[in-house]
Amino acid sequence: MRGLLLLFFSLLFMLTCFAQVAPDCNNAIPICNNTPINAGTNGYGVDDFNGASSSGCFTQASGTIETNSAWYRFRTGESGQLGFNIGHDSGEDWDFSLYNTTDCGNLGEPVRCNYFDNSDESDFIGVGVDPSGADNIQYEDWLQVEPGQDYYLLINNFSNNNSGFSIQFSGTIFVEFPNSALDCDIIDNLLGPPIIACDDDNVVLDATTENAIGYEWYIDLGTGYQRIQNEIGPQLSVAVSAMYRVLVLRPMGNNIISETQVAYAPSPVTYEVQDVNACFDGTAIDLSEKDEEALGDQSPFEFRVTYHSSVEDAIEGIEPLSKNYIPSNLSETIFVRTTSLENGNCFDASESFEINSVELPKLNFPTKIYECGEAPVATIGEETPNSAYKYEWSTGETTPMLTVDQGGIYTLSVTNAENALQCVTIKSVEVIFSKPAVITDISIEYEDDLANTVRVFVEEEGNLAYQLDEEEPQDSAAFKDLLPGEHTITAIDLNGCGNDSKKIVVLGFPKFFTPNADGVNDTWHVAGLSILDNPIISIYDRYGKLLHQLNKNSKGWDGSFNGVLLPESDYWFKLSYTDSSGQTTNATYVNNHFTLKR
Repeated sequence: MRGLLLLFFSLLFMLTCFAQVAPDCNNAIPICNNTPINAGTNGYGVDDFNGASSSGCFTQASGTIETNSAWYRFRTGESGQLGFNIGHDSGEDWDFSLYNTTDCGNLGEPVRCNYFDNSDESDFIGVGVDPSGADNIQYEDWLQVEPGQDYYLLINNFSNNNSGFSIQFSGTIFVEFPNSALDCDIIDNLLGPPIIACDDDNVVLDATTENAIGYEWYIDLGTGYQRIQNEIGPQLSVAVSAMYRVLVLRPMGNNIISETQVAYAPSPVTYEVQDVNACFDGTAIDLSEKDEEALGDQSPFEFRVTYHSSVEDAIEGIEPLSKNYIPSNLSETIFVRTTSLENGNCFDASESFEINSVELPKLNFPTKIYECGEAPVATIGEETPNSAYKYEWSTGETTPMLTVDQGGIYTLSVTNAENALQCVTIKSVEVIFSKPAVITDISIEYEDDLANTVRVFVEEEGNLAYQLDEEEPQDSAAFKDLLPGEHTITAIDLNGCGNDSKKIVVLGFPKFFTPNADGVNDTWHVAGLSILDNPIISIYDRYGKLLHQLNKNSKGWDGSFNGVLLPESDYWFKLSYTDSSGQTTNATYVNNHFTLKR
């Protein structure tokens, strides 16, 4: 959220002006827990990369890799999953690079590095997952660490104008080992590392030193250190956010001065959140709409609300649910965590709410049905209805099933009313009435001896396909250039109402012949007879008079009848043969003609 750290800054302005920021790796601030918000960065001190042009995802900006940098170091104390969140003003663009090394002079390549700009105006960058639950490209994968590993963390900002940041550690290592995940022995400071606490925590600074003869405590609220009167013991109970200093007096005069920062973050309260009723239809529930209920009068610029599937996850602050949450069960309990943006250890996970989903009616009828016959009817709809549901068809009927005698699309709306919700399922079914395919005629058109076109005619056009013998069916009712012989033509009703098949014989014959004894086309003959059993070609004149017959062994007809040459004219022929069942049959669709030319 834009302005997040500006709000914190206004609360802690006097304090953070003096918060420690180390611009150089060699002076990196040792940390072993979350850090308070600092006053930002300004410059980079020495060039920790000795003029190099890049380090991991970082590249030179204006002559150096660093521009406005802060360095920290930490050491792992246990094994496990480790991450961190760098919280900052959403209007600022921060980058980070993490090095696994003990030597600033030999940083090597970073083990984690992120250089993406903050065009999404995110509040966090880091390693692990964004604590807000957002899908954030400014996060790198979790670290798997072992005890005793040293890390140096560079946090950089290109702008001299920035309002600072805080570091919050995360990961299962802090759940399993909350007090030893990081090794605090690296901090050589009597008062220890900077402390970020919740406003209801009791913070005690301990400066106990052997052989000390006295203690003086000081506080800096932004105007310089002032002596705290009457505080002369080794411990100091801290009540306000400030910089604290202790002067330990020792007999030999070798006194000790130690300073640390203590910052209190507000502890949130999670207010009661009302239950949610929703249709169980896969639609996401916008959990962000519950934020206002959970926050009450608290500012969203100070606190973040997350939602979790278990109270353990809510307490640990892990596995936040997406704010666009799709329920997976009819009844779910959602646990709410409200967290301080300044200190993730300040939270309240005491509230939860229920998502009560109303089941959508399930409809099991098909979306398309076919009925056959001359006067078909169809019964459509839900065969096993639920008496608690309300049914309504697009035709106005309010029954689960409907009988229709007209083809078309019919739509059923089914309503389940529960918990003041009406959850509706809508489903349509297309009714298609059809008849069996019936072949009424087949024509065979011959262009020359072998070129031919077979056309199929049906009683009624519909959703049909046409098949030649055992070949793949086709949409067209025409087949071209069939080989001479017997074939089966099938018309198929694609709606499943039945097929019709016809046998045909395709021949090859010349369209004319010239019996003039010149040796060319002197006889008329038919090709393909040899593949038939007992074929007989009968030739007729226009009046139906039988003139001649040919069999498979005939050499052809010479154009004469009883030794008399016939005149130029058109002549017709028919074919009979023995079919596959042993019956003599006349070829149904062979009734064609040819021309005799003199």
